[in-house]
Amino acid sequence: MRCTAQRLQDEILRRFGGALAIRHVDAGSCNGCELEIHALSNPYYNLEGLGIHFVASPRHADMLLVTGPVSRHMETALQRTYAAMPEPKLVVAIGDCGCTGGVFGESYASCGRVSNVIPVDIAVPGCPPSPSALMQGILTGISNAQGLAK
Repeated sequence: MRCTAQRLQDEILRRFGGALAIRHVDAGSCNGCELEIHALSNPYYNLEGLGIHFVASPRHADMLLVTGPVSRHMETALQRTYAAMPEPKLVVAIGDCGCTGGVFGESYASCGRVSNVIPVDIAVPGCPPSPSALMQGILTGISNAQGLAK
């Protein structure tokens, strides 16, 4: 019986033609979600070992992770990042702020939830969500990308 990690690597290779590349954008968070995202790279979760890595450019990304409520100052930058991503593209809203606007909601300074600015495929609630929940959201995005291989 093949291990889960090997099956996951095979699935990523089949659907994305190689590794899954993720671009992260902090749209105005408190950095709680970022700490949990960084934990995904530690030896315990080992996202890199599964063929999933973070990239600096949206032009190289398959998936966009967005944290925080979208501040008015980040609205255009987030839209441009989304537009720069090649098809097929997946968007994951992270944390209560990314999913619902959190305690900030919508105001003169905040657009609120990520889906108010760009389309969202997966929402991972929590304040902040655990690394396990983040990994589940990323893997859900992979499984939802059925037939979208490059």
